Amino acid sequence: MKFSALAVLALVGVANAGRPQLSVQVRDGNFADLDGLDPSISWSSSTTSGDIDVEYGIEASARPTDDIASLPKSIWGKAGKTFGAWRTSVRGEVEGTNFDSANIEVDADCEDEDLSIKLTGTAGKDFSVSKIEAVKRIESGDGVLTVNPRFNLDTDEKDIVIGYDTDKTNVEVTASAGAQSVTISQQLDDDNRVAPTIASSGSISLEWERSLGDDNSVTTTLKPNESIDVEWKDASWTANINMPVDGTSIEGANVSIKREVNF
Repeated sequence: MKFSALAVLALVGVANAGRPQLSVQVRDGNFADLDGLDPSISWSSSTTSGDIDVEYGIEASARPTDDIASLPKSIWGKAGKTFGAWRTSVRGEVEGTNFDSANIEVDADCEDEDLSIKLTGTAGKDFSVSKIEAVKRIESGDGVLTVNPRFNLDTDEKDIVIGYDTDKTNVEVTASAGAQSVTISQQLDDDNRVAPTIASSGSISLEWERSLGDDNSVTTTLKPNESIDVEWKDASWTANINMPVDGTSIEGANVSIKREVNF
């Protein structure tokens, strides 16, 4: 007898009064039947233990199978606690049912100082840190200045992102030892936003977001001689279209369609 994650998590949802979420996505490639669909289901819940907030969840395949152990795609848990002005949390996630190692995220936020620090890494037999970053926000005139230094220990890459936000304009500069880029995002009116990006390598890209109302939108990103990407959000539907570009020729298109269903 074959089982699916839908049946398994339906029992979990009833037992814990949670609301699972079904997501159906079209897989890349050509398929003659429903094998092209990639349904998955996610479920999460939360509780408290003393002064510690606990969250946990699972994402699993919704495909029929005889091997229940193959259903989970990821299992995660998160614990958070407040220390004075600081709010800290630790999140761990394992892929499938492999508990030998887990991806770890440690976050610390201080609302009084408008400062946040994030550390990511892996934990198993050994604990290793892969990335560290901090975000500091400063009120400046009519806008907000954001300073975001980032350090990748795996690749020894270091950069800093500096942003300045006003009512309708955002300027973001990303700088490292080897490359720099500038993005200027401008809200033209209530429905249209454009954001050109220029890099020190000479590459240019342009993003145009068109609001369709009710949080629906179409976002088109043009990267000359590289690609045109379109993301269309319509209620619970999300469609992504990637079209590689070579000169003035479009080399086919990759389409992904996703639908989310809340029970």
